Amino acid sequence: MIKLTVAIITFNEEHNIARCLESVKEIADEILVVDSFSTDNTENICLKYGARFVKNAFIGHIEQKNIALKLSNHDYILSLDADEVLSLELLNEIKKVKADFKLSGYRFNRLTNYNGHWVRHCGWYPDTKLRLIKKNHAQWCGLNPHDILQMKVESDVGFLSGDLLHYSYDSISSHINQTNKFTTIAAKAAYAQGVRSSLFKIVTRPILKFLRDYFFKLGFLDGRYGFIICFINALSALLKYSKLFDLQSGKKI
Repeated sequence: MIKLTVAIITFNEEHNIARCLESVKEIADEILVVDSFSTDNTENICLKYGARFVKNAFIGHIEQKNIALKLSNHDYILSLDADEVLSLELLNEIKKVKADFKLSGYRFNRLTNYNGHWVRHCGWYPDTKLRLIKKNHAQWCGLNPHDILQMKVESDVGFLSGDLLHYSYDSISSHINQTNKFTTIAAKAAYAQGVRSSLFKIVTRPILKFLRDYFFKLGFLDGRYGFIICFINALSALLKYSKLFDLQSGKKI
């Protein structure tokens, strides 16, 4: 049977990390936590679960996760966020893969919990993620803060049943605050990549985003929270392109 490293990045995750670690303790031969100098009880919780706890100044979500891949002691890695948990079905599927790891990587669906509501529409589900890989067969890419684990060319990837449970926001306020934070990061990253905004994008992107998520992605089936999620998704587009426009104009964001 292969040896598996579960790799996680953290910063002040005392409210999430125990739930995550509890869900992987049966399959983890190593738990590696790369932490951005948390000031809460994150470190103590991780050490109680026998994690190897490495402190590294935060340099970006993508960069931090690639450091975790590099520092993993085993050749097979399950990469998770602190607010994610393996469902029982997914845990059992990964146990089977550990006994016979045939492919270079495996994907599975992620199901998000929003303030107690499981979101099955709004463009948030199935939200398929690649998270279980052979080391050196993949790396984290994308544009901060939206990281994507990407396989190398010609790598063979399979799919596992069962959901990765994502405990995202415990309130509407936390969603709005995170949206404001992430759109600042996204605007700066986009500007650095040469992406530019315009009044046309500022006006149209939020409208199109809401129409897509609420109607075409069936967000209305998630009831009140479906409307709130789709509205904040649209707000995210508005903020990103507005902040990007301000960067182009030499203003602070």
